Amino acid sequence: MSNVENNKRIAKNTIFLFFRMFFTMGVSLYTTRIILNALGVEDFGLYNVVGGVVSMLSFLSASMSVATQRFFSFELGKKNFIQLNKIFCMSVNIHAIIALFVLLIAESIGLWFLNNKLMIPIDRIEAANWVYQFSVASFIVTIMCVPYNATIISNERMKIYAYISIIDVVIKLIIVFSLLWIGYDKLKIYAVFTFFVTVITFMIYKVYCRRNFTSSRFVFFWDKKLFITLLNYSGWNLFGSAAGVTMGQGVNILLNIFFGPTVNAARGVAYQVKGAVNMLVTNFQVAMNPQIVKSFASNDLKYMHQIIFQGSKFSFFLLYIFSLPILFETEFILNFWLNNVPEHTIIFTRLALINVLIDSLSGPLMSAAQASGNIKKYQAVVGGLLLLILPLSYVFLNAGFEPEITLFISISMSIIAMLARLHIISSLVSFPIRSFMEKVILRVILVAIISIFLPLILIQTMEYDLTRTISVLLFSVISVLLSIYWLGITNKERILFSGKIKNLVIKIK
Repeated sequence: MSNVENNKRIAKNTIFLFFRMFFTMGVSLYTTRIILNALGVEDFGLYNVVGGVVSMLSFLSASMSVATQRFFSFELGKKNFIQLNKIFCMSVNIHAIIALFVLLIAESIGLWFLNNKLMIPIDRIEAANWVYQFSVASFIVTIMCVPYNATIISNERMKIYAYISIIDVVIKLIIVFSLLWIGYDKLKIYAVFTFFVTVITFMIYKVYCRRNFTSSRFVFFWDKKLFITLLNYSGWNLFGSAAGVTMGQGVNILLNIFFGPTVNAARGVAYQVKGAVNMLVTNFQVAMNPQIVKSFASNDLKYMHQIIFQGSKFSFFLLYIFSLPILFETEFILNFWLNNVPEHTIIFTRLALINVLIDSLSGPLMSAAQASGNIKKYQAVVGGLLLLILPLSYVFLNAGFEPEITLFISISMSIIAMLARLHIISSLVSFPIRSFMEKVILRVILVAIISIFLPLILIQTMEYDLTRTISVLLFSVISVLLSIYWLGITNKERILFSGKIKNLVIKIK
């Protein structure tokens, strides 16, 4: 398949994933509003922190998920379907072992931590344990879903991936609405229903894969050499995933210990916004990542570098188009979205968006490191940097700083980690750092600086009301789009973009 056809496939898959993203983002944001109103601030914060205890173990499945997708895509790039089926069967075996390990840890150390260390009101201990047990069950099902999810992504069946995600959020929306008419403890019922949604999603993935990919038909198979290869690769991913989880849920638990569940609710809302907006980048990079691995497998490094350059730049731009209006009008948007905005939510939301903008540049760099298969140094350095976020957060919180200091620390470490990634992948895949700085980072900075002037003028000259908010939101988007067109893309990209627009106009006419 030619690079032109590969680019078309990436574009087509991105469109499917964007459709998924806009639908799921809208439903997710609306769902958060209903959940917050149905549960209340304290129970909403409680659900976030208790679920976070279980999510602390997600680094186990996350490490294998990355490894599974990488090996699937690599074998597809080589068109070795017999080996692909062996890897699938072994990955199911390994995920079953991980699920058993998670169950043992969750029902011993995790349960002790929940009941003895978290700041939970006495009258909500029973409900917290309900949430915990069903969160553990949901997590185990999610672990077993990884090989099937990875099969769909590595085969670039993004249309199906999008449809399944839409089914998932629609069912969750129905569940949330049902909470409004349920008289029993809503927190307990929400945890139970969420578990059943996870089971339904897993069954859909499994049935589809079995019917459409012969490589995903599981039979018991054990290959010690392959087991060691997968485990060795995922072992270093384990370290990186642990760092990511520690950075997220570890800090969330720290905030609970220092400030209580109300701050967890504020952080939960902020990260809901961050997650919704980040779907833009996630969907784009999900469509792009298999091609990065496959191009490496076929030794087409030039095309691989091209995808990384364009992936990093356009990931930032896609995110920035939506983030800048939210950054300027965070207070209005949150008040419009939620009836009850927890304290600290506004500053949390703004800092979380800045953090995810920086991280968006690193996504393709991570995929490049994974594609190389040589991830020991990458995970040791980058994972080590991210692990520092938790102890640094503890030091500053213990010194009396406000909770938002945790996000300032996270932003600083994200910048340092991105520079470390660039240095490491330059040796792994002969990546040109100087070109990346000139063609990606410089253009991104120019767009970010120039695009803020027009919205700032409106904020300074107009009174705070609905008219100003709408004007700022609209002109923020226009300002970003113009800055991207004139400063963010190359002449070749500009000509290509203009041609696509003209063709679209002609078709519409």
